[in-house]
Amino acid sequence: MATPEIPSSQTVGWIENPGADGKLVIRDGVEVEQPGQNEILVKLECSGICHSDCRNVEGMGVYTDIPGHEGVGTVVKLGSGASPSLMGKRVGIKWLWSACNNCSACAEGKINNCANQKNTGRSVRGTLQQYVVAHADFVSMIPDGVPSEVAAPLLCAGLSLAGAVSKCEPEVKSGEWVAIVGAGGGLGHIGVQIAAKTKGYKVIAIDSGAEKEKLCKEMGASAFVDYAMDNVVKTVQGLTNGEGAHAVICVAGTEKAYEQAINLVRNNGVFVCVGLPPDTYMFPMSPIQIANRGLVIKGSSTGTSAQMDELLQHALQGKITPKIEVYDFSESPKIIQELQRYEVSGRKVVTAPR
Repeated sequence: MATPEIPSSQTVGWIENPGADGKLVIRDGVEVEQPGQNEILVKLECSGICHSDCRNVEGMGVYTDIPGHEGVGTVVKLGSGASPSLMGKRVGIKWLWSACNNCSACAEGKINNCANQKNTGRSVRGTLQQYVVAHADFVSMIPDGVPSEVAAPLLCAGLSLAGAVSKCEPEVKSGEWVAIVGAGGGLGHIGVQIAAKTKGYKVIAIDSGAEKEKLCKEMGASAFVDYAMDNVVKTVQGLTNGEGAHAVICVAGTEKAYEQAINLVRNNGVFVCVGLPPDTYMFPMSPIQIANRGLVIKGSSTGTSAQMDELLQHALQGKITPKIEVYDFSESPKIIQELQRYEVSGRKVVTAPR
């Protein structure tokens, strides 16, 4: 296969002044990076934009100047050591850019918990660019039949919730109640599908607005609670014989969401932390309360490679279908602003400049 012509510079989404006044801008003339040992260069087709990309813009931690971690594209160049079979393949670039393959977590197949992992958009530049360097061993093969714009949100939003829903086990059984806080957003609406359609849980979707209520019920939620209109705790208790949900997955990253969500889980239930509040925020329940109530607290940032492959097969079979809206790359700064205002239902995907 002939090597495609690769330009020396490209158009990217670039973060200016990360912090309280930070913003994403479209910048031309940025150098195209070259793949090194065991790396590949991917010509991007599209990228989802995640609410966690707002953390890059707002300077909530150490990130790169190009955000994004839901990229789908074609391999156009191989670094030394990369398998020749990857050339020309359509691949997905996820949040987990690489793992060490040496620690105990990696040995158990839980590379998502590798202490030495590198992350796309944090350790290396993200997917809001025309050409992205990825690690050859950690990209996902996108099956024929799954459109790129559908696959993109599954790489983070889908995989994050596949991991989070799996954390409900072994304590929670099919037919039991799982409350998802932030159910109408990019991650949450896929989580509703995974929980209801692949695990058989009865899902209580918690979010706000008629649009998100419609979306959550279409995704398979048994009930919807509008946090802006309803007494959330009383409503959830009313649905669950006064005890609360068997598990709560807190996808929303606000402090208020966590403070309310912890009151939705029943004694001996499971609470899964997914949403990312500021780094200084501490879990809003004392060890005494956790002990007395027998709660199990778990964390989930993303899922495993096996869960990613399973999720893509679910998409191929039509079991999991993210709600997406596709936009031009130039709309990326506007989408970030909408995400910062929590105005996005489902997932917004941008197409890379040609």
